[in-house]
Amino acid sequence: MKKYWVGLSSLEELGSNFILKLYEHFFDIEKAFNAGRDELLQIEGLSLKKIENFLKLRDKIKLDAALSRVEENNIHVVTFEDEEYPNLLKEISNPPAVLYVKGNLKRCNLNKTVAVVGSRRASTNGKMALEKIIKDLANTDLCIVSGLAAGIDSTAHNCALQNNLKTIGVIASGFDFTYPESNRELYKMISNEGGAILSEYYPTFEPLKFRFPERNRIVTGISYGTLVVEAALKSGALISANLTLEQGRELMCVPGLITNPNTEGIYKLLKNGATLVTEGADILNALGWEVKQPEQQKLDLINLENEESMILSAIEIEPKSFDCIQNETKLSTDDLLTNLTTLELKGIIKQVEGDRYTKV
Repeated sequence: MKKYWVGLSSLEELGSNFILKLYEHFFDIEKAFNAGRDELLQIEGLSLKKIENFLKLRDKIKLDAALSRVEENNIHVVTFEDEEYPNLLKEISNPPAVLYVKGNLKRCNLNKTVAVVGSRRASTNGKMALEKIIKDLANTDLCIVSGLAAGIDSTAHNCALQNNLKTIGVIASGFDFTYPESNRELYKMISNEGGAILSEYYPTFEPLKFRFPERNRIVTGISYGTLVVEAALKSGALISANLTLEQGRELMCVPGLITNPNTEGIYKLLKNGATLVTEGADILNALGWEVKQPEQQKLDLINLENEESMILSAIEIEPKSFDCIQNETKLSTDDLLTNLTTLELKGIIKQVEGDRYTKV
């Protein structure tokens, strides 16, 4: 049966909405594929023009070749009628008819999915805030979903992998394309070890502009809630925020610097009732999920030496340079270097741009 789903989805002119109208009328994709003109005219919502166009296009489809093209590239096909198809995604108004998958969707916990969206030109502050929040969720059974774009998307996927979380990337093209090209290695990491990459598009479909907002409905649709990290007033992230609300899911936002234009959309959403998120526990509480913190991290924070506590206190508010920390703590150069190294090894602090130190 998969060859009929794949064959239909290989035609750019059709789209998921048309394919699902066929399926929901016949409840048999093979019968739908082979239906005659009179049978198709009985389907509510399909115009004569669309039907005639479909009949012309159908003759061009080579079913076996279309399916082989997919299977030869190690792409797994999940159709709307398969048990593996995410139940949450079926609830949205315009679900994808077919999901093309690289990686293993089954190893992702689809009962605890959180979408992360935001600016492609994310600030250092925005990225650091997201890193902190995802670090809070380390080693839990959450799955981070995003769109594999530059900026916040890439940060979300990378942070998930670094913190032993599964992640799902949803792309706006077929698998013949990697967009952006700079994420080629990230694609491999996710599909090989960290979760799955999904697309509703046949491998040959290009990453055209209109496909990105189409992709966004899957990112939010497969997720119980969406976390927005930096969004200008006119941005794709706000499209995702609106989709989240339309789909009846939880909308959450990370506050940022009010001087950053990319936070204008964030504060608009917060004023309209979005949940404020400054730590991982805020996400878990908003979605009614159990709060878990790795035991080792708890022990490390409890068992800090006095000098380590002084350093953490110095960088509590913002990242600081070695000289600034030394000025506040009055520690010798050797002692400060030793303690900074220890805190880094424990995963409690890290170095950021400008040779400054910040809490993880």
